[in-house]
Amino acid sequence: MGGFNSFVKLFLPKDRVFYSLFEDVAANLVEMSEVLIEVVTTNDPSTRKDKIHLIERLEHKNDDYTHRIFVELGQNFITPFDREDIHYLASTLDDVADYIHGSAKRIDIYKVHTINESIRKLAELIHLGVLELHKAIPELRNMHNMRVITDACVKINSLENHADDIYDMAIADLFDTETNAAELIKMREIYQALEIATDKCEDCANVIETIIIKYS
Repeated sequence: MGGFNSFVKLFLPKDRVFYSLFEDVAANLVEMSEVLIEVVTTNDPSTRKDKIHLIERLEHKNDDYTHRIFVELGQNFITPFDREDIHYLASTLDDVADYIHGSAKRIDIYKVHTINESIRKLAELIHLGVLELHKAIPELRNMHNMRVITDACVKINSLENHADDIYDMAIADLFDTETNAAELIKMREIYQALEIATDKCEDCANVIETIIIKYS
């Protein structure tokens, strides 16, 4: 199916290729965030490691999509919206993938055996934010349903604020209860990577809002 989709894209008007690539990225991010939830909810170390390896493969897939967007940007004079907006949206979406992967990788290399509620909540908020991006990005094709886009962006901003609150409480609790300095540093890095992923979702929403303001 993937080969057929690539074949079809050869015959798309060149400026329309960007929409398809952004939609591919959004779908890949949804899969990454789903797997992240599986990582933080399973109690089986072997399953967790397998899922983390899957996230790594999906992150590489995302890098490929991002590279293709930049190649298209370099080769095409006609683009569906401003070149800098295409570049920034591709970069911020790639950042979401990087921080999802970074969170999972830290859980692995720091050998975190017990996943606490704060980590699970932050992973869930990342997933919810990515789902909103997945709703908004296809609507950029024609911008006929602006309400879907604006509602998604508002929801992403709200989710990021919620993630900030969870992060702040988790850090406060960490400093109150963790006496091992090495463990404190490890957990703080995991919290930070998860929280930054939600920040990057908000950055994506801000770029999308900029695009619709220019072209609506």
